[in-house]
Amino acid sequence: MDTKTIGGLKIKIYQPQSHYRMPFTYQRRHTYPLPPYSTVLGLIANILGIRNLPDQEEPCIKENCNCSYHKLKQIKMSICGKFQAKSTEYIWLRNLSKNAHIGRFGSIENRFVAGHIEHIGGQSLCLIDILNDVQILIYLYHHDYTFLDEIKQKFENPANRYSPLHLGRAEDWIVIKELEDIELEVHETNGNYGYFFWIPERIFNIGCKFEFDKINGLIYNLTTFYKIKDGVRNFDYIKTKLNDGNLGDISTYFDTKEKIPIFFADLKEG
Repeated sequence: MDTKTIGGLKIKIYQPQSHYRMPFTYQRRHTYPLPPYSTVLGLIANILGIRNLPDQEEPCIKENCNCSYHKLKQIKMSICGKFQAKSTEYIWLRNLSKNAHIGRFGSIENRFVAGHIEHIGGQSLCLIDILNDVQILIYLYHHDYTFLDEIKQKFENPANRYSPLHLGRAEDWIVIKELEDIELEVHETNGNYGYFFWIPERIFNIGCKFEFDKINGLIYNLTTFYKIKDGVRNFDYIKTKLNDGNLGDISTYFDTKEKIPIFFADLKEG
């Protein structure tokens, strides 16, 4: 492998609105500025037609299998993006349990509050942070380039998708602005690139000069792949920094057209 250049697939996405929920935020639901790796993996699994099966921890549990799911587990991924503004929506969440209804109306038979008939159950106010005019850039690398070509073709004709193409909530639909094969070169980075970046600790950076501890940014443990155990998704995590675009004194892959650095996460170990 030529360690100074690498081939990949670029997916440029526009979203009018999006919400990439931070785990364990409830009454006010905070959003990451970028989709975590698991959210993008879900989008790719959707267009490849990869589905969970009943009573099975993963979509495929065969060993040494060459299916799309096992190829997806070998993928390297870089995510960056920006948005125009952040706003907050106010919504009511409805609880249809008997106790919630009694708590609001006083008895199971009553549906009147202040002289007006209301919906059954209880309700609580929830605030949701929303990103507006969102631009996301996803870069993919795989040692089997035919798999990247398959992903590209599925985005061009997503006939096997099992839900509308979205990133974030089910209503956060996407517009594919660009989809192209790309050659990335190793460059020195120094400056403000105007995007948020996920910069992983476990990075695929053959030929690059990179020290995770010297990168500025907030540390998150981001979700990647998961197994279903007892009906619950048990995720793997990867230690990652959220960088605001200010970078210097490192060398990494670089998109000369967009003029931004690329940081491939190595997701295969969890």
